[in-house]
Amino acid sequence: MLRKQLLRQSRAISQSIKSTPTSTSATPSLSQSLLHRSAPFSGASLATKTRVATLPTYQSSQILGRRWQSTDSATQTPDAAASETKSDGTAATEAPKEDPLKVELEKKNKEVIDLKDKYLRSVADYRNLQERTKRDMDSAKQFAIQRFATDLLDSIDNLDRALISVPADSVSASPPASATPDHKKDLLSLYSGLKMTEEILLGTLKKHGLERFDPTEGEGRKFDPNTDEATFFTKVEGKQDGEVFFVQSKGFKLNGRVIRAAKVGVVKNS
Repeated sequence: MLRKQLLRQSRAISQSIKSTPTSTSATPSLSQSLLHRSAPFSGASLATKTRVATLPTYQSSQILGRRWQSTDSATQTPDAAASETKSDGTAATEAPKEDPLKVELEKKNKEVIDLKDKYLRSVADYRNLQERTKRDMDSAKQFAIQRFATDLLDSIDNLDRALISVPADSVSASPPASATPDHKKDLLSLYSGLKMTEEILLGTLKKHGLERFDPTEGEGRKFDPNTDEATFFTKVEGKQDGEVFFVQSKGFKLNGRVIRAAKVGVVKNS
């Protein structure tokens, strides 16, 4: 009975295989191998084999293919994993990280440049301070007596006025002293004493940089607003406009700086 049943089932399987379209020649051989191996087993196992054999060709190939496909991601090669990652587009390219030593070096270089700039500025400021201090010290030395010299100017002017007040013929070449009257002797002695005092005083002040200047000395000159102060203007025949013809008080310079301008009269013919 068992043999008859097996024969019937094998005939049904062969008929079903013949009726099913096959795309490749590999599927009939696979079904036949399953039929040949089903003989030693029981009826239940044979039915299972029969069901597998009766499946379409593409389904049976999928079942067999799944048996040999690995699902473990650890067994995949690095190239395959990289290709999958690139194909999926899920992994973004990471930006290259900067070297911390390079960043620290650039930071230190900037600090060095800043410190060098500050150092050069400090040196320049210090040198400027030295030069300014030196100029101030020299100026203080040169013009330390300016206030004292200014106070002496009135005394020098008074001596000059006293000498000018004496008539020129009284102090000119005179007869011998035996024939000179007594009052003339006293006048000459006083004039000589004042003249000597003025010369010594001006010589002493000149050693310290104080000098007196007269705009009418020599051939005269034009009015200079830097050194002269015009007190009045008048017409004078034979002279040009702007020329100094009268000195009311002489001027003084201290180390080249005018501490008092000369007060003068200026010609203005037009």
